[in-house]
Formats: sequence, C-alpha cells, structure tokens
Amino acid sequence: MNSGVLSRYLDYEFLRQLSGRSLEPRGLVSGNLAGAHKSPASGFAVEFSGHREYVPGDDPKHIDWRVFFTRDKYFIKQYEMETNFVCHLMLDISKSMRYGDEASQKMLFGSRLAVSLAHSIVRQGDKVSFTTFDTKIRGHIPASNALPQIIRMSQHLDETDAEDTTDLHACLSEFSQRMARREIVMIFSDFFGDLESLENAIQRIRFNKHDVVLVQVIHDHELNFNLDGMTRFVGLEIDAQRIAQPSDIRSAYLKAVGRFNTELADIATRNNCDHVLACTKDNPGAIFWEYLNQRSLQNRRI
Repeated sequence: MNSGVLSRYLDYEFLRQLSGRSLEPRGLVSGNLAGAHKSPASGFAVEFSGHREYVPGDDPKHIDWRVFFTRDKYFIKQYEMETNFVCHLMLDISKSMRYGDEASQKMLFGSRLAVSLAHSIVRQGDKVSFTTFDTKIRGHIPASNALPQIIRMSQHLDETDAEDTTDLHACLSEFSQRMARREIVMIFSDFFGDLESLENAIQRIRFNKHDVVLVQVIHDHELNFNLDGMTRFVGLEIDAQRIAQPSDIRSAYLKAVGRFNTELADIATRNNCDHVLACTKDNPGAIFWEYLNQRSLQNRRI
C-alpha cells in the first residue's frame, strides 16, 4: 500500500500526545492475549506464548531481560491466561460527515481519530475492529491486535466515500448481534438524526454489559455558527437549499444545537456511556488525552 495512504489517516502527533496513556476497560475483562488489565480468572496455570514490544505503562516485572541483553530492546512476556479486551470502532460515513474542507472535514477528522486510536490500542496489546456505516453497515474489518490492522483500516477508508444518509438505530442494532462477551464500542458520528431511536439502540448494547463511547464529531461552524455574510445553506442529506444572513438566525440556531448536544449528553449519562465532543478545530490528541485521563480516574473509583 502507498505510504501516503497511511500517513493520510495516522496522526503521528496524536500518537505522541497519547504516549503513556491507554484505553482501559471498565471492570473485569476476559481474553486469551496479554493486555494491561486485571484477569477475572485466578488459580490457573499460565503458559508462555510469546513476546510483544514494551510500550509505556506496561508493568516492568513482565520484561524479558534475557531478550533485552541480546537485542537491546524491551519485550514483554505474554501468557495464554492473561487478558485482553476488544474495542470496536464504528465510523459514520453518511453525507453529513462530508461537511468541512481538507483536515476539518468531519469524515476525515473522524477517520484520523479512529485510525490513530486503533494504533494506540494495538500497541498496548489489545484487539480492535473497524466498521463503517450509513443506512447500513458498509464495511467491517474483524478484530485483530496486529499492526497490519492499521494498514487495513487506512486502505478501507481510502476506498470509502460518503454517499447516503444515516440510520444509527438499524446499524447499531445489527452490530450488537455480532458481539459476544463484554467489549468496548466507540461510535464516531455527528449523531444527526432521531435521538430517541439512537437511545433504544444504545440500551440494547448496554443491556449486554458492553461499554459504549459516543464520540461526537462536529465542525466548528456547526458548533459555534461562526459564519458571516449572506450564505447559501445546502442540505447534505436532504434536497433543499436556503439563503440567509447568519446574524439573523444565529441565536435560534445556537439554542437548537445546544438543546441537541444537551440531549445527546443526557442520553449518554442515562445509559452510563461516555460522551466525547470532538470539534474539528480542536487538537485531537488533546481531546483524547483528556478523555483517557478522566476515564482512568473513573475506573479507579469503581
């Protein structure tokens, strides 16, 4: 694959900023690969299965010093009975995600968030899957904890375009049937649509004890309506256009978007989900550094 495709979606500054931070599951997890998490199993023998490269945050007691002395690099011993988690990343590729130019386009911004976070999760020894959706699930890359997963994700994104509307309820309901044990689901979307049906789909996922994170990808124009001069507003998911002076409608618009964001945040709170507001003008590494830091603090209180 062309290295330019990978660099289009993998944000190296994001990875640098997240160095030392990790996505931690809530409660106990079960699995068959090494991760940095507590195991619900105890009293069982463990069997050595191989090595993976050390990443900041790993417990130094698991470093294989014999390998270090021969290769001058740190490697962690892996055992069959240690734990891992699976994180499912779901990206909305509907037409509304096409809003914005260049790096501030919502779909590209969300893609970079997903791919960069996936790289961080794989480096900590856990598995990640990737799904794109609009009115239905358009693509799915099964879970893996191998670095080529990042290449597969980037390749899939480079072959994907925003072409349809969104049906979050149908896509999340279908996807929930594919999950077995308790896992993490991170949804990258603007969530424009029927919030009541979205909550129903989230409740179905939460009923099975899965951890849900709503990553709301929103453009600065949508959040703050900082537009000036006579403007033509073109519907991305509906066939409609309006010409208006932004100053005439700014107050009403900001009240409406404020109500929408508050309702989405309330849905997250009611269903014990996380809500991350990711504005395209903000630093993505800073957004997730703050989120992972808060998540880690919450986990310690559980």
